[in-house]
Amino acid sequence: MYQKVIIIGNLGRDPELRYTPQGVPVVNFSVATNERWTDQEGQQQDRTTWFRVTAWRKTAENCAQYLTKGRSVLVEGALNPDPQTGGPRVWTGNDGVPRASYEMRALRVKFLPGRGVGAPEGAEPLEEEEIPF
Repeated sequence: MYQKVIIIGNLGRDPELRYTPQGVPVVNFSVATNERWTDQEGQQQDRTTWFRVTAWRKTAENCAQYLTKGRSVLVEGALNPDPQTGGPRVWTGNDGVPRASYEMRALRVKFLPGRGVGAPEGAEPLEEEEIPF
């Protein structure tokens, strides 16, 4: 069995780079995907879905070096479901509102131009034919 998830969104915070005791780089960052539609009453509706992304090794180092909050990215990888529920990680925020995020292990991260930022020097820009939909 195999799963593959592709998301395109914006970083919600700067990446956090750490190293395992064996010296393997690992980075964590959050990505928000947004959906907008008009409902039956003609009102604009918005939905934001959060993904907590983990990347390893050279990908981790590149993400830590080039990505910042607000930056647009394409992330390809696999979901890591909550071991107890099999779904997204659910918690209650400081404001008392229930929240959820999907945990994702990145296999590939593409830096996209967006939010006024061009692709970093040496990064591969995403070509239109590479967009998976």
